[in-house]
Amino acid sequence: MTIPIVAFFNNKGGVGKTSLVYHLAWMYADLGRRVLAADLDPQANLTAAFLDEDRLEELWTENEGALTVVDAISPLLRGVGDIVATPHCEPVSEQLFLLVGNLALAQFEDELSQQWPHCMDGSERAFRVISAFWRLAQAAAAQIGAEVVLFDLGPNLGAINRAALVASDYVVIPLAADLFSLQGLKNLGPSVRSWRRQWDDRKARNPDPTLDLPMGTIQPAGYVVLQDAIRLDRPVRAYERWMARIPAVYAKEIVERPLRGDETIATDPNCVGQLKHYRSLMPMAQEARKPIFHLQAADGALGAHAKAVADARGNFAALARAIAERSWQAKGRRGIDAAGKKR
Repeated sequence: MTIPIVAFFNNKGGVGKTSLVYHLAWMYADLGRRVLAADLDPQANLTAAFLDEDRLEELWTENEGALTVVDAISPLLRGVGDIVATPHCEPVSEQLFLLVGNLALAQFEDELSQQWPHCMDGSERAFRVISAFWRLAQAAAAQIGAEVVLFDLGPNLGAINRAALVASDYVVIPLAADLFSLQGLKNLGPSVRSWRRQWDDRKARNPDPTLDLPMGTIQPAGYVVLQDAIRLDRPVRAYERWMARIPAVYAKEIVERPLRGDETIATDPNCVGQLKHYRSLMPMAQEARKPIFHLQAADGALGAHAKAVADARGNFAALARAIAERSWQAKGRRGIDAAGKKR
């Protein structure tokens, strides 16, 4: 049985996507799930969030061992072999592991772009290149016994993200309440549907029946609204009109099913959840190098901050459960109950 992969993706940057993946990975670990976070964004911001600079330098400059995503797939892309059999999974906690990102991943964009059409010719190497992210994630997840893999992707529609999304079972779309996020949905929806159809056409041409390939379902699991500012638990007025438009645009562009009524974000079945910005806690968490719901009094989380930490834990736990129920738990895997325990 393959390990489910959930990608977090938007064609618009700056919506807090990497921070969302970082916090959800920690939350799933807190809830007792063994999770693998994979940094497939060439900017490697997720890796930088998990690891300090000393450890990053070791991983990026070590000459022996496939320590990053780039190291693990480079033999294949250089034409001297396939992905490594035992990729490095960097331990972050007992339940949380990281496939380490690398800025050099950007160098593989052209190769992935060139091999995509060769799949139609039945080229075995093309299929190995395009499926490299999926096979790497599956090997790493099986190695550590992960129950789910979370992909962090860059904000573009290039060949790297095409290969990463083809490797994904589900996609969650983080959104900000602004014009740019809505325009991003209009680009993302048609692109994902096109890639899904194209991969379906290619899979049947795989010349090696022993080569496992991703299904490429890329099913939408919903969207998360990351609020930029909060006043009295409501978005500032400048964002209200954009928030009001999100449900209809998502339904039209992503799921291609019009809404039955005049849904708001609060009533939209496609909305997985809303998250506050937690503006005062974020710098504190970054300095402490931990998720905001792990902040303690020693980190400066006192008084109102302590309450905000508790609120953040509840909000992220609810979001983690909602995403799980819309993705890998939909396949009959064990769930997480309201108390945060496996069932």
